[in-house]
Amino acid sequence: MHKEELLELHAKMVSIMDHFRDMDGIDNAVFEPYDELDVTPDDVHKSKSEHKHAVFVLGNALANVMAEDEFSDAGRIGKRMEELADDAESKL
Repeated sequence: MHKEELLELHAKMVSIMDHFRDMDGIDNAVFEPYDELDVTPDDVHKSKSEHKHAVFVLGNALANVMAEDEFSDAGRIGKRMEELADDAESKL
């Protein structure tokens, strides 16, 4: 995936996150790991690796918000996103 495509995906995921943050009953603490990264789609000067890591961390948070439990489809996706985020972080 090219960096421009990754930035577009990152922006769309942030848009989804913002939608969930506006919903009642969603614990916004789930997004704290993403917020702590301080990497937004607007940070075009940041490396592709940093954006890739941010996308996986955010993907994990979004999947966890949608998961009924760790064995649901979203729960399994969340677990895989966590693994991918850890791998991406090791390459920073």
